[in-house]
Amino acid sequence: MPRPLATAPTAQLARLRWVLTDIDDTLTLDGRLPAAAYAALEALEAAGIAVIPVTGRPAGWCDAIARHWPVTAVVGENGALWYALDRGARRMLRWQAQPEAERLANRARLMELARAALAAVPGSAIAADQPFRLFDVAIDFAEDAGPLGLDAAERIAAVFRAGGAEAKVSSIHVNAWIGSWDKRAGIEALFAARFGGFAAQRGLVAFTGDSANDAPLFGAVACSVGVANVAPFLAGMATPPAYITRAEGGAGFAEFADALLKARGTVEGNAA
Repeated sequence: MPRPLATAPTAQLARLRWVLTDIDDTLTLDGRLPAAAYAALEALEAAGIAVIPVTGRPAGWCDAIARHWPVTAVVGENGALWYALDRGARRMLRWQAQPEAERLANRARLMELARAALAAVPGSAIAADQPFRLFDVAIDFAEDAGPLGLDAAERIAAVFRAGGAEAKVSSIHVNAWIGSWDKRAGIEALFAARFGGFAAQRGLVAFTGDSANDAPLFGAVACSVGVANVAPFLAGMATPPAYITRAEGGAGFAEFADALLKARGTVEGNAA
């Protein structure tokens, strides 16, 4: 089980140079991005820490986030794509996990499965952000629909899996796709293309998240942190986070960022 974030060694936090983070219910709180979480993003950037959101949210959102937030890149649709803005060249760099023809061929099958899932779980709905997605289908069980609970989310996921698709449960949506990727695969593709490979940086990387679809990255980084509202998901996680914050959502992310920056200050002060 995760240990309190307060027990994380100062030296471990101080050497971190990358912060990967989920968005929904990790950066957000009660469906909104609080000022404290955004201020934490800016503080990390100012300290030379590269922040990369890794989210189930759609391609359209990722383009906007990469342009307008203080982040280095964004991995979206649970690893199917990444966007990174070259601010000097004023050019958006984009990558996707499948060729366009294959993506389009898979879309029709996914929509058939989505209709079956909606029929199987009354009260669920196609997510409001679906028009901005390229690779996956998102079924809403707790954002604008419901809330229906995790048991309903698992029934939705089971319909997709029975039809040969991948399905991951977040705190608000079930995301389903046809392909072999997850959040870790998306990060590995980004680091391979832009930052010299993930293995070379792994010891300098933290990840913050809140739900079952974050497990691939909880097990992949040197420092994994769940915000407090990860607790209901822990029993079903093969790789839970190493640490857990006191606060939920964006307040928990701000708690982690503050701990990281204080640790760096302590180590640098001792070195001086």
